[in-house]
Amino acid sequence: MKPGGLFQEMKRLLDTAEPAGLGPDRRASALTVDELDNELRGALSAQLTPAVKDLFRATIYLWHDHLDEAHRIAQEIETQDGSQVHAMMHRREPDYGNAKYWFRRVGAHPAYLCLAVRVSEYLEKEGESDLHSRLVPNKMWDPFAFVDAVEDAEEGQIKSKVDDLRAVQKLEFECFLENLANRV
Repeated sequence: MKPGGLFQEMKRLLDTAEPAGLGPDRRASALTVDELDNELRGALSAQLTPAVKDLFRATIYLWHDHLDEAHRIAQEIETQDGSQVHAMMHRREPDYGNAKYWFRRVGAHPAYLCLAVRVSEYLEKEGESDLHSRLVPNKMWDPFAFVDAVEDAEEGQIKSKVDDLRAVQKLEFECFLENLANRV
C-alpha cells in the first residue's frame, strides 16, 4: 500500500451520507458490521499487528454506530490509543462521567495537535467563537470540554450547535485515524 494509503482507506469509511450522531442512535446509512469487516479486510494489511487492526476496526465500528462492538474491542486494548477509542465510545453511549475517566487515562494524545488545528480552522470558518474558545482554549484541544459540550447539546442547552459538534467529532475520528496510520 502506498504511503498515506491506509489513512485514505480509513477516511473513505468515515465519508458517510451524514456524520455520526453525538449519541448512540443508529443511522440508516451506517454500514453493518459484516459490510465493515469486508471493507476492512481489504484495507488492513497483513503486516499490521492484531492490536493495531483492532484499533482501526473499533474506531470504524464506532463511526458506523456499532457501539457495543467497538466497546468490546476497545476495552481489551490497554494503551493510550485503546483508551481514546474507549472514551469516544462512552461519550456517544452516553456515559459522560465514564468518558471523562477514559480521557484522563488517555492524557495528551498525539492526535490532539492535529485536532486542535483542524477544529480551530473549522470553527473559525463557521464563525463559531463560543465553541472555539470552549473546545480549543489556548490553542490546545480539550477533550473534557468536548464531552461537556456534547452533553449540553444532547440535553438541549446548545441544541443549535449539534451540527458543528458532529463535524468536530468527525475531525476527532479523522485525526485519530491519521495519527494511528502514520505511526504504523
